[in-house]
Amino acid sequence: MAAHNGENNEVTAAHEFREIVRAFLADHLTQDLIDAPRTSQLISAEPQQRWHRILARQGWATPSWPERFGGTSWTPEERLVFEEELIAAKAPPLSSFLEMIGPVLYTFGSKAQIERHLAPLRDGLAQWCQGYSEPGAGSDLAGLRTSAVRDGEDYVVNGQKIWTTYAHRADWMFCLVRTRTEGRPQAGISFLLIDMKSPGITIRPIHSIDGLHHLNEIFFSDVRVPTANLVGVENGGWTIAKFLLAHERSSVGSLLTVKGQLDQVRAIADAAFDLTQPNQAREHATIDYALCEAEITLQALDAFNRRQSTLAQRGAGHPAAPSMMKLAVTELQQTIAELGVRALGVDALRDQSALLEPFRPDLMRGSADGALVMLHYLFGRAFTILGGSSEIQRNLIFRDVVASASPP
Repeated sequence: MAAHNGENNEVTAAHEFREIVRAFLADHLTQDLIDAPRTSQLISAEPQQRWHRILARQGWATPSWPERFGGTSWTPEERLVFEEELIAAKAPPLSSFLEMIGPVLYTFGSKAQIERHLAPLRDGLAQWCQGYSEPGAGSDLAGLRTSAVRDGEDYVVNGQKIWTTYAHRADWMFCLVRTRTEGRPQAGISFLLIDMKSPGITIRPIHSIDGLHHLNEIFFSDVRVPTANLVGVENGGWTIAKFLLAHERSSVGSLLTVKGQLDQVRAIADAAFDLTQPNQAREHATIDYALCEAEITLQALDAFNRRQSTLAQRGAGHPAAPSMMKLAVTELQQTIAELGVRALGVDALRDQSALLEPFRPDLMRGSADGALVMLHYLFGRAFTILGGSSEIQRNLIFRDVVASASPP
């Protein structure tokens, strides 16, 4: 009986918390924020950061962070409720870099670095980008060549980064640089924080297959970076890089974001076919069946993720879990996007990317959801590459599974 009462209390508490979140969203989530076009992030920084600041004022921008750094005291169930309500209300996603550089700073950063950078990041007052990939070092990240040579109280940085998402609107970059050329490649890498306004930085846009400007290539020419911006120890950046990549892999394909994508495709499919016509009814049934399979896969991944999160809190999480999730979720995202293209039919051939930035749904042919589905499809080709390609993830999974099964 006592256990039963405890379960009832948990259900009641979760319901009350859900009502609190819903009331907050009803008061603060405006229609322009709901309608803002997005992939895994918003296309425009202005609504993204505006919504970030609204959540920060409520203390809800970084619920997964430790409380002393601005996180919440929510239970795992309350965090899930919060995320469910954000997706249901079509709230904008925050920058994925928030959950990358934030944990790095409060785990490895100096007191001065935490004091300078963590609050602006948490409160939506600073934007970041990631300086990892180079023309000759993508999935093989240890092959990076961008150099940082110490000169007094500065490092002098020279080299190039590529595929740098939203560097053109970033205030800061967290960057991997080579500070030693001898020995194993991984042993000569350091982790720097670089002010994007520093002299010597050149940003060139890369327009991706969806027609939009997400990506950039960055050139460093004798860029001076204070040694105080070194995170951790010199030549110790590889440990931090691996820590951050685990967070990146878990953020590339948020399960709740995928759920929103699936619901969007289902709505398009339901509206696209005349079910009184046998051929259209059969095509709708085929797509609906595939979407049901995708939803079952999503539920299975959700159960796996919850279990791994619980085990990780006990120090028993499987080392391959982040790679497993990244591999499965990003491939599922692509499957759902392909079903969206199939549901759109000939409408998928329309290039409406020019109406997404700035957002002009009034000029679109067909629904704005159709244009966003095509955005997911086109830009989603990159999901199985960024954060480590699917081939790399399979190698990591094999390595970690074999290592965990081997006797000590």
